[in-house]
Amino acid sequence: MNLKLCVAVSFAFFCLIGATASAQSAPAQPAADAAVGACPAGAVLPDPALMPMWNGWGNDASNTRFQNEKAAGLTAAQVPKLTLKWAFGFPGVSSASGQPTVAAGRVFVGNTNGMVYSLDAKTGCTHWTFKADGGVRTSIAIARVPIDGKPRTIAMFGDIRANAYAIDAQTGTILWKTKVDDHAAARVTGAPAYANGRLFVPVSSIEEVSGARANYACCTFRGSVVALDAATGKQIWKSYMIPEEPKITGKTSTGTAIWKSAGAAIWTSPTLDVAKNTIYVATGNAYTAPASPNSDAVVALDMTTGAIQWTSQVTPNDVFVIGCKPGVENCPDDVGPDFDFGNSPILRVLPGGRRVLALGQKSGVVYGLAPDEKGKIIWQFRAGKGGALGGVEWGSAADDQNIYVAVSDVLEPSDKAGGLYAIKLTSGERVWHTPAPALTCTTGPGCTGAQSAPVSVMPGAVFSGSIDGHFRAYSTADGKIIWDFNTMVPFETVNGVKAQGGSIDAAGPVIAGGLVLTNSGYGQWRGKPGNVLLAFGLP
Repeated sequence: MNLKLCVAVSFAFFCLIGATASAQSAPAQPAADAAVGACPAGAVLPDPALMPMWNGWGNDASNTRFQNEKAAGLTAAQVPKLTLKWAFGFPGVSSASGQPTVAAGRVFVGNTNGMVYSLDAKTGCTHWTFKADGGVRTSIAIARVPIDGKPRTIAMFGDIRANAYAIDAQTGTILWKTKVDDHAAARVTGAPAYANGRLFVPVSSIEEVSGARANYACCTFRGSVVALDAATGKQIWKSYMIPEEPKITGKTSTGTAIWKSAGAAIWTSPTLDVAKNTIYVATGNAYTAPASPNSDAVVALDMTTGAIQWTSQVTPNDVFVIGCKPGVENCPDDVGPDFDFGNSPILRVLPGGRRVLALGQKSGVVYGLAPDEKGKIIWQFRAGKGGALGGVEWGSAADDQNIYVAVSDVLEPSDKAGGLYAIKLTSGERVWHTPAPALTCTTGPGCTGAQSAPVSVMPGAVFSGSIDGHFRAYSTADGKIIWDFNTMVPFETVNGVKAQGGSIDAAGPVIAGGLVLTNSGYGQWRGKPGNVLLAFGLP
């Protein structure tokens, strides 16, 4: 895809391209020598509960992307001293888009070619690798689960062929694999979330990529959450965001069937409210008109049964498939703005006990919803201009005071994109705003200040990566940049793979055990390719 086409592209295709070539993509690197950078054999995996963790997408069931100071192993005063400890090169790819997990002294990370790695957190050496059937964009959930009567530490994730997996975290051997959706366009992009013996898997799709083609019977995919038994992979329940099955409602002039209703993909990790036995998910746009009331919404589901408890739709009538134009019979009469949610809802308790679900949208608006009042909107704040690749893309973070929101707006002029906000969780008022720093480039891939990647926070410091390859830490007090590292350079790697840093997108920073990790490399939407995982720590 070239940039001229990006304007009309939805979040769905944005999620597809991590495993797809483009005019800007670098040549894929050759396969690595498995012996280079391998860890000594026989290492025993410790109990994850005994060591600092960043487990899964949001680090906790509430998807706060917050790490406390003890688990971080780092103070805000020490952040300016961070230095590169090791770099790991992903072989055979030109994108690094799977967010790592830190648990039991290891780093678990997947990539677009389907490889999953277990690395030593201190040195970056490789304990084992596993090959999934499709690209792995999700982060990895680690849990101790009784299997055949014995507790085992397992690693769980999804791939872009709509499979969910559990593998032994000690050895990398597969325990089970479950297909969570049979639709040809279905995939797992958002990270599965684990609680109480169950794995909750969000299902998204790329059907809106093909939806506008005259010979395509549009559209039949419905977003869903699937609950699996974590010990066996067996399905316990499946809840569709559009409860009614699609039906043929007519034909085009060439005889192609027209279907309704479809859409409401779930691109993000579910938020688990264990105390209330509830799951919260944020959904994408509709593919067919009229738009489902569960599209572009936050939806609450019963954790035991999957029954929908309430829906809070923030953008009605957002019907979108890629390539729609006048005269294309598969398209709706009124094409929507494509304002999917790419953020997971963040659950926080406010002073006085009121609770809030806070999240940003591609519209550029950040919302505070009341989960105990059926998702009532209690505040909203405009952080970005918004658009198909604009607004708030992949994820925000929150401490007990503020939500920290990075802005993409990648298709805006380079000096208008990006920026980081701190917004009060109680009221939605701006605390501070730090624009993207001035660029040192004038043109070419990665020459934009857009901050599309998720952010992460610890006491006193927020970490945010940029399309220009810079990885920065900001003070939570005033937004001042306290540390800046340019990742858009070549790196020597512990596994001997030739590695090049690039744009930071799709995956967010991870903070645990004295390390701060980020991927670098994403060659789409004005980005620059790359294939490296970087680990920073104190000298």
